[in-house]
Amino acid sequence: MFTRFQRFYNSIKLLADEVALALAFGLAYLTRFSGLMEFESTPPIEDTLVILLVALVVFPLTFRQANLYTTNRARSHVGEVFEVFKSTILATTLLVALTFFFYERYSRATILLFTINAFVLVSAVRLGFRAFFNALRRRGFNEKRILVVGAGELGQRVVETIQDHKELGFTVMGLLTRRPEKVGTTVKGRPVLATITDLGAVLDREQVDQVILALPLEDQPLLKDLMEQLALRTVDVKLVPDLFNYVTLRGGLEEFGGLPIISLQGAPLEGWNLIAKRVFDVLFSALLILLTGPVMLVLAILVKLTSRGPIFYRQERMGMDGHLFAMLKFRTMRTDAELEGAQFATAGDPRRTPIGAFLRKFSLDELPQFFNVLVGDMSLVGPRPERPVFIEEFKKQIPRYHLRHMVKSGVTGWAQINGLRGNTSIKERIDYDLYYIENWSLLFDLKILLRTAFGGFLSKNAY
Repeated sequence: MFTRFQRFYNSIKLLADEVALALAFGLAYLTRFSGLMEFESTPPIEDTLVILLVALVVFPLTFRQANLYTTNRARSHVGEVFEVFKSTILATTLLVALTFFFYERYSRATILLFTINAFVLVSAVRLGFRAFFNALRRRGFNEKRILVVGAGELGQRVVETIQDHKELGFTVMGLLTRRPEKVGTTVKGRPVLATITDLGAVLDREQVDQVILALPLEDQPLLKDLMEQLALRTVDVKLVPDLFNYVTLRGGLEEFGGLPIISLQGAPLEGWNLIAKRVFDVLFSALLILLTGPVMLVLAILVKLTSRGPIFYRQERMGMDGHLFAMLKFRTMRTDAELEGAQFATAGDPRRTPIGAFLRKFSLDELPQFFNVLVGDMSLVGPRPERPVFIEEFKKQIPRYHLRHMVKSGVTGWAQINGLRGNTSIKERIDYDLYYIENWSLLFDLKILLRTAFGGFLSKNAY
């Protein structure tokens, strides 16, 4: 039921997008070739129809690549509009490339107007969808009642997920438990109706559209008896395997040649998202190098004049996929600072140079890392890279620590702008890093960069 309804819901969104795109193109055409803007001959209608058909294929495909036809509970109204904007720009680029080869003289002004109209109309359609379905849900329209068998951790996860996807019109009417003492209590606001052994009685007296079996691994032997009872009824039945504790970073259900496969761990960034983040990094790092160039020149002179040794400090760090690289920083310590081995900086560290404390307090020693971003060793935003000498110990102490190396390290990150710098909890940092990786978007990157620019680089823990 979930899949069928989701496909129906997405097909309506696709149809609405196609109508909005066709209207956007029609408005662009009329604006361009009528009234004050009419200063060249109108292109043949055949060419216009071909361009329109190409647009009606390219734009939805690009939207699909950006996951605009899937339910994303973490995406806000602003986030969805931003994804529409990003996808519209990419789709327009592809459209221009295609039309250049086949219709070199077709009006570029029309395509520009179409791009603007498409972004406005598709965004309006998406926001309208949200408002429309919110109104329907408030009236209880087409509500499907779900009974969850299992009130443990897995059952709670199922209830949370259904509640986070309210646009599908499902509601949990209750749960069944293996423990009699839990009957009469609530789980995430939903009542525990009875024990699992009372499944048949509950189905007889309650209106249930779908049963979701959410039992832990140790209760799997109960499935045979439950399925025999359910086989006597016409209710839909779904099974949630007790594997979510092992699912990390973009895990989920996949299909290969008709064979269902559960993905427990996948690459967080791939395809167009990977390209988009790299383009974002190159453009912004180049811009930041130009803007901070005079500051870096002054700091380089001050480092050289206030202490003996090189201006830059190259420190080996570990990045994506365990790749080792030399991270650039302005030198803030004496050249003999690590004669006794690697160690974390401490408050009032005597190894600091005269200007080192100032540079570290305001994170100005990190500015040369924009060059690491430009050459591809790092990203502007991501988990901060650690030194290999510390990483082996962290991996033993902190579960899932290694997952932060599935993306490029960053100059700044979600953990850093939340105060987790320097001598702070490594475990908390990892939690923030994994949250960033799981919820990545270009809008999230921009948010982190803006917060960094407006004070996020300041920290009482920066020694």
